[in-house]
Amino acid sequence: MADPTARALQLLSLLQTHRHWTGPELSARLGVTARTLRRDVDRLRELGYRVGARPGVAGGYQLERGATLPPLLLDDDEAVAIAVGLRTAAIFGVAQGEQTSLSALAKLEQLLPSSLRRRVQALQDHTAVSAGPVARIDADLLGRLALLCRDHERLRFRYTSFAGDETSRHVEPHSLVPHERHWYFVAWDVGRGDWRTFRIDRMAAVQGTGARFAARDLPAADAAEFVAAAHSQALRRHVAIVHLDAGLELVRAHFGVWSSGSTERPDGGVDWPIGGNSIPELLSALLWIPAEMAWTVTCGPEVRAALRDLRDRLAAAV
Repeated sequence: MADPTARALQLLSLLQTHRHWTGPELSARLGVTARTLRRDVDRLRELGYRVGARPGVAGGYQLERGATLPPLLLDDDEAVAIAVGLRTAAIFGVAQGEQTSLSALAKLEQLLPSSLRRRVQALQDHTAVSAGPVARIDADLLGRLALLCRDHERLRFRYTSFAGDETSRHVEPHSLVPHERHWYFVAWDVGRGDWRTFRIDRMAAVQGTGARFAARDLPAADAAEFVAAAHSQALRRHVAIVHLDAGLELVRAHFGVWSSGSTERPDGGVDWPIGGNSIPELLSALLWIPAEMAWTVTCGPEVRAALRDLRDRLAAAV
């Protein structure tokens, strides 16, 4: 990038979206040498931006917190996304969200060119958000959790289940997901060795540990799919436990997000909970089991009768 002004603006944009960048990372992003990068950093400092620097292998640059908020650089898509997000936050259960979000939205829209204002208005006019009561959560807590997700920092907190049981959790954060009038926190539960979802309004005493971790692959296309799957399983009317003669890693690899809640037995097999709002829906999960994976099932009398009936019907059909 030959234009020093454009390059400095891109550098500022990068610093505003990441807490800490190493020198080589920034040089690679900008396509410049380390010496040119240092000149660009000095230029930002001359303009009043407090860019901190740390020497050494683990060193780098970060935009320090100042007494006032520095100007933000937003491209068109980012500005539209923020405007629509502010509107959603105003009605999606964030404590004090309506007043602060609408105030921020009004200020932002005053700065948008007419073409972007039309895009924002069109999105707002044609976006439906489900009505009804929502669980109110603290906006500051959302922000803290988002930073922990971004920085890959482990945290501890107390969690109260639907039944009222309180437990202490130690997790590796992944994502925040709004789903059906609640906010959910997706994380790897270190103590349980599995992925979990937590309703944020049931979390308390959230505390970062300062310990970093390597990001894990979520067993789903994205966090929204994972939360939707976990939510649907939690609401099922009929349940059963399938006892699989396979290891936990193999089960997770084969069933993906639907293996949530599976536990490894002392003999090396896996107990896989299945369920559904109807018995046919529950039984359909059995079709996912590969032929080479032996299994038995523990279930109630109603499901047991349906399994026997299905066995007889299949035998008659073939």
